[in-house]
Amino acid sequence: MTGEHRPMRYTLAAVRLAWAFPWTAVGLLLGLVGLVSGGRVQRWGRTLEFHGGWLTHLLRRVPIAGGAAAMTLGHVVLARTAADLARCRSHEQVHVAQYERWGPLFVPAYLACSAWCWLRGRDAYHDNPFERAAFEGEYAAGRRPR
Repeated sequence: MTGEHRPMRYTLAAVRLAWAFPWTAVGLLLGLVGLVSGGRVQRWGRTLEFHGGWLTHLLRRVPIAGGAAAMTLGHVVLARTAADLARCRSHEQVHVAQYERWGPLFVPAYLACSAWCWLRGRDAYHDNPFERAAFEGEYAAGRRPR
């Protein structure tokens, strides 16, 4: 990339980070609770990944069958274990990109899509277009869809 394009690239990255920040802040708060309860954190690309501690308990209670192995809030990925982070990374990175696109509107849009699927007799999780895109991204990254 040439020097004159770098400022635009950094400006767009800052805008994406700021646009997703309301949900990133929620993720950071939950991640910090995970850290003080024995969890760990690592940086992967433009995200912080937290796992273990209280997060294991929280993610088991996410209202989908069996809970969730991982969950994304803005630029934060929360997971039960380091192995779950590695296994779910390509899926969760699609959600990070969705937060960059939708910003603070992502969670309301996601929940509205889930409600719409459920009202139509579809699966509120697997038929949600945001999840379908994440599973497709996971498949494109060389992983078999779950």
